[in-house]
Amino acid sequence: MKRICLLLSLLFISQYLLSQNNIRRIPDSLQNKGFKYLEEKIDELEPDSSKIAVYLYTYLQKAKLEENWAETAKGYQNFMHAAPERLRTIYADSIVEAAKKTNDNVIIGSSYLTKGIVYYSLKRHNQALDNFLIANNYISRTNDKYLIYKLKYHIALVKYYLGYYDEAISLLEECVAFFKKDASQPYLNSLHSLGLCYNRQGNYGHVTEINNLGLQECERLGIKKLEVYFNHSEGINEYYKKDYASSIHKIRSSIEDLKQKKDFGNESVGYFYIGKDYWALGKFDMAIPYFKKVDYLFNTKGYIRPDIREMYELLINYYKTKENPKLQLYYIDQLLKADRILNETFKYLVGKINKEYQTQELLLEKEKIQQLLDRKNSSYSTLITFTSLLFFSFLLLTFRYYRNRKLYKKKYDELMQKNYRTEETVKPRQRTEKPAILDINPETVAHILKLLEKFEKEKKFLDKDMNLSKLSATFSSNPRYLSNIIRHYRDKVFTEYINDLRIDYVIELLQSDKKARLFTNKALAEEAGFSSTQLFVNVFKAKTGMPTAFFIEQIKKG
Repeated sequence: MKRICLLLSLLFISQYLLSQNNIRRIPDSLQNKGFKYLEEKIDELEPDSSKIAVYLYTYLQKAKLEENWAETAKGYQNFMHAAPERLRTIYADSIVEAAKKTNDNVIIGSSYLTKGIVYYSLKRHNQALDNFLIANNYISRTNDKYLIYKLKYHIALVKYYLGYYDEAISLLEECVAFFKKDASQPYLNSLHSLGLCYNRQGNYGHVTEINNLGLQECERLGIKKLEVYFNHSEGINEYYKKDYASSIHKIRSSIEDLKQKKDFGNESVGYFYIGKDYWALGKFDMAIPYFKKVDYLFNTKGYIRPDIREMYELLINYYKTKENPKLQLYYIDQLLKADRILNETFKYLVGKINKEYQTQELLLEKEKIQQLLDRKNSSYSTLITFTSLLFFSFLLLTFRYYRNRKLYKKKYDELMQKNYRTEETVKPRQRTEKPAILDINPETVAHILKLLEKFEKEKKFLDKDMNLSKLSATFSSNPRYLSNIIRHYRDKVFTEYINDLRIDYVIELLQSDKKARLFTNKALAEEAGFSSTQLFVNVFKAKTGMPTAFFIEQIKKG
């Protein structure tokens, strides 16, 4: 009842503030109170206290009356934290508008960062990233180290979500080092996210070390509320370590806390991995209810991410073996819906999604199942219509197949005209004079360039664990210097630089070694040092414009 009263108060005040320009009168008892007093009262009261609304309102109205735009932005931020989820993006807009009037880069940058965090919490990642990038335009002009690293942390989260694990790890390691000094909660958050990145790279032993450290630090710092995230993370990690019973126990014990925190994203991921645990144990009937909880959160919250997508493939196959076409059809529709959302979110990264079903194949399968459901009562004309649709789909797939092969052949011919030749015919790197980097000593630049040439010649980029931090440590160099030198002299960011070297190596290997042409994509990925087969496949296609299978086929013909 108390919570309902607060929500009604906030909704009434919110509606007024968002729709009116005139300023209502502040209560007499609070007329002469300062912002510090009001802020202390807001912090002192429980978030669900019905008394908090009057202090929130007074703080904001006082700031408006005084045309104190910095405090106005803070007032909207106070309201945002207490407001219902559906109003948070509106308050975030108001924070930005008030901040702009201050002409203060710190306040404006912080407001856009806050807005991005709101969108990220709602899993609207594209809008979150847009606001983080705007925030960076302002924050980068300041000397506010805390804001700079807070932004780095959230950029790292987006990179993690998009699958750029090396880049995310590099940022998070910086954040852990910075926040450890005097920002306990951001430090623990960074540590937790670092563990998630290493999990996706398959470094499960290191993840356990990070999670154990996180739990020890929660105890030392007295921040017990974050223990749930390290337990949740370790539960997922133990699935990959095939300790399914422990995984189920740890994730299940974290679910209630996550629900109370309204963290539907981690709640959904938890259900997914409990389901996967039971699936791995062959207890399919026990896995299904957890998968259905994931599907419920997808329907109600719109939450989906690439690894969760696999659940729909499992359900489709499961209900196919059970000869239940209705549920098979339902989960195919859900998978198509998930793919549409993921494709919109990852419009420039759509190739990163590991699809067992191509969209057109799913549509074709859907038509087949629909035919099965309608067969009992279908007429001859319905059958003719379906056959026509099936034939049209076949023609469309055939057309796309030959069109793609024609495009791949063009890309292959262009590739062969470039510099990809066997080691016997490859020419030395052509040096091109470039202007010096102003903020780095020329001797340092020359030294690092020599080390890079040696690094490339000795093919050290094939090291699976190679990242910016490791390479800079090997060179005894500052990571920022190394990154800037690579960007300046190789015209690439670090990840692209390493991936391009690896793909060039694979192309030369396939040209010169007939045995390598028999390798699977997994074997080629391991040979070239990629952290996953799918990453190798995606990078190869992005760089060459064709799949590995087509490239090998053409090499064999030549």
